[in-house]
Amino acid sequence: MALRVLHAQRNSLPPCGGGLGRGVLAPNLHRLALTPPLSNSPPQGGRGPAAFPAMYSITIMPQSDLIIAEARSWIGTPYRHQASLKGIGCDCLGLLRGIWRGVMGAEPELPPPYSPDWAEAGADTLVAAAQKHLVEIEPAHFQPGDVLLFRWRETMPAKHCAIATSSDTMIHAHDGAAVAEVAFRPWWRRHLSHAFRFPDKP
Repeated sequence: MALRVLHAQRNSLPPCGGGLGRGVLAPNLHRLALTPPLSNSPPQGGRGPAAFPAMYSITIMPQSDLIIAEARSWIGTPYRHQASLKGIGCDCLGLLRGIWRGVMGAEPELPPPYSPDWAEAGADTLVAAAQKHLVEIEPAHFQPGDVLLFRWRETMPAKHCAIATSSDTMIHAHDGAAVAEVAFRPWWRRHLSHAFRFPDKP
């Protein structure tokens, strides 16, 4: 849930990372949205003090909401193998990389070149990379904003990733189609092999 902090006097808000966060901000709550202050005009007739002091309404968004919003901003991006450019092209890994950049900042490392049939080589490189940079969770306990990995057969490495947007929907880039938010149908549930969560942003 978004945390709302009301009745903060104008010009008294500390800078980001300042005193407002001490003892107030929970983990995964990062971005502030300010709505315009209430009117500071005097009552009708122009006499007397202002009816209300100027106030801000501050909304602090959970990190999972930021991840989902960033993922949705990629919807419609065409599928392009190895690409990671919003509106231009991406594959499933490129989508995940772009979401990381939009929410977390610079990528921790760049993937080496890979062919469309890289997973047939036998190494579970997608899982290894996710374990290095994300927080692994039980697949049955995934939440909106989590990363989902899929394997097509039990004996094959995981080859596809998506972002959960609810318990029944996900966003992914699929070969031959644009990035889309789709139903998390039974076929996908049967092939879900791993789930991961973004780490807390420092």
